[in-house]
Amino acid sequence: MERGKLRKKHNISPVVGDSEEVVQMAQRERHYCVFLLAGFALLFAICVADVPSRHHRRKTTKLKMDEAVLTVNNELHSEVVVSLLSDHCYQCLYQPLGVVPAGTDPGVPSAVSFTVGTQHGITLQLNSSLAQCTVQFHFGENGNYSLWVNNLSDPSKGNCSLVTDTEPVNSYLPLLVAFSLFTTLAILSAIGSTVMRLDVVKNLMVHFGNSMETDRLINSELGPPGRPVETATDSILPNTVSPRRRLRSLDTFRGISLVIMVFVNYGGGRYWFFKHESWNGLTVADLVFPWFVFIMGTSVSLSVSSALRSGLSRCSLFIKVLWRTGQLFLIGVIIINPNYCQGPLAWNTLRIPGVLQRLAFSYLVVAALDLCVARNRLDNLPVDAWWHPACEFLLYWPAWLCVVVLEAVWLSLTFLLPVPGCPRGYLGPGGIGDMGQYSNCTGGAAGYVDRWLLGENHIYQTPSSRVVYMSHMPYDPEGVLGSINSILMAFLGLQAGKILLHYKDQHYSIMARFLLWGFLLGIISATLTKCSANEGFIPVNKNLWSLSYVTTLACFAFVVLVLVYYTVDVTMWWSGAPFYYPGMNSILVYVGHEVLEDYFPFRWRMSNSQSHAEHLTQNLLATSCWVFISFLLYRKKIFWKI
Repeated sequence: MERGKLRKKHNISPVVGDSEEVVQMAQRERHYCVFLLAGFALLFAICVADVPSRHHRRKTTKLKMDEAVLTVNNELHSEVVVSLLSDHCYQCLYQPLGVVPAGTDPGVPSAVSFTVGTQHGITLQLNSSLAQCTVQFHFGENGNYSLWVNNLSDPSKGNCSLVTDTEPVNSYLPLLVAFSLFTTLAILSAIGSTVMRLDVVKNLMVHFGNSMETDRLINSELGPPGRPVETATDSILPNTVSPRRRLRSLDTFRGISLVIMVFVNYGGGRYWFFKHESWNGLTVADLVFPWFVFIMGTSVSLSVSSALRSGLSRCSLFIKVLWRTGQLFLIGVIIINPNYCQGPLAWNTLRIPGVLQRLAFSYLVVAALDLCVARNRLDNLPVDAWWHPACEFLLYWPAWLCVVVLEAVWLSLTFLLPVPGCPRGYLGPGGIGDMGQYSNCTGGAAGYVDRWLLGENHIYQTPSSRVVYMSHMPYDPEGVLGSINSILMAFLGLQAGKILLHYKDQHYSIMARFLLWGFLLGIISATLTKCSANEGFIPVNKNLWSLSYVTTLACFAFVVLVLVYYTVDVTMWWSGAPFYYPGMNSILVYVGHEVLEDYFPFRWRMSNSQSHAEHLTQNLLATSCWVFISFLLYRKKIFWKI
């Protein structure tokens, strides 16, 4: 009797087969919850991976993370000037490291110890009046090395030999441990889900399971079979009617981008490849923001189409677009200017550009373009027309024309705008790059436009180019000129949404179109970059949001979307968990991780702040906490919509 009331209350079908299907889905959700909780406990084991002798070595040499000791022993009768150059620094000047005095007595060299970086390979140059030599080497973290300079073979020439006195630690061991833990948990979760689907296990659950527990699972948040999945925060127009079947792959892709973004923003274990590239090139951290912009464009296409089919006017939708743009921009300005924790907000140093601000601007332009060209109905298009294979392009040619014009503006300003003291079309980092000729030209036209339009005090003061190129000019990676190319990125995502709309339920046609777009964008990228990090016409550059950066990341996005779409929505091998949950609450997770970054449990005082292991543990736990929070919010049907 009670069971019947529960089913009636929640509108749940009493059919046993359907109920079993719901039970299995609910159990899979529980498995992922257990997966996250187990990950919290096991991650603390990463700290054990740190070599104990490392702490003793730090006490004696006082080395920091990613540092090694180099002792230069000079046996020459003249002083030696030591300079170094990072192999990661393109066309840079050698930087002085120090001077080693001449050896005093025969067989008794003078020795001076230096601290060198270990993130990238280093070229050492040693100059004296008697000899000169060059040594290229990639030092290991906390290693101890000796470089001997002598001229035993020929008095007119120097001889340099590098010796490893103390072996470096394996700084990547904590990363390997963390990867093994998460991989093991994922495999166990997949095995558990497979076992639970076996008929024998189902029968055992029916005979020996608790009836109250079964009812609880049936009445879970999944609801009755066949119920349309509700829309969450990624709906670009939050009050519109959503499609009947929501694509989990889009939320999963968004969640993957967001989780990686949170991890790298928290520090990424202080590994260099989890930080943004200093200038040209790509790291893991450079992938996620463009993907987030891309999938936003896809969501715009789907939500606008759904709203128009439901009968909403374009004017009312544009008003909602303006309102949401203003909210995103305001939230972005607030979270990147947290001066309220340190006193009154200083308006003269308020930073204006930022991640959410760029999202807002890109969203406004792309949503407005789509509202102008989107069709109210798609089921009345002739599928046998000659132009149908290119319908997602030809039907929306006015929007494409606007984007091409915007891109022409970017190219013209980037390569033709005269910048005082800099060559036209300069795309370099300034500082010691380009042999120090253009030290005040960081970003070329992009930096000049930001400084002229926004003012030096209202843009980012410590760009990533300072790390390697020692640039000192303020430069904002979310600046005005780069926003044009972020519009292009969102518009390419919009085209992915058009493909999903025009080839609805034709899975292999959708994947073929995605791969075709990925291939074409890859060809464009290869042409622009000449398949080189620095030698191309337009190098891949996150700081500039260069054209090749957009085409390269859009190429990757189409390929990754194919994989996620196939595994999640076509074959249903993967439910998208745990990335699906933060993808459903993306704004809340992003704003929350920014605002609460310095609070426990997301950060705590570390016993050894120079340990990759402890940083990695802290950053992974903080990221996992947000995944778990998003899971709990999903269970409670709490979504933050703006």
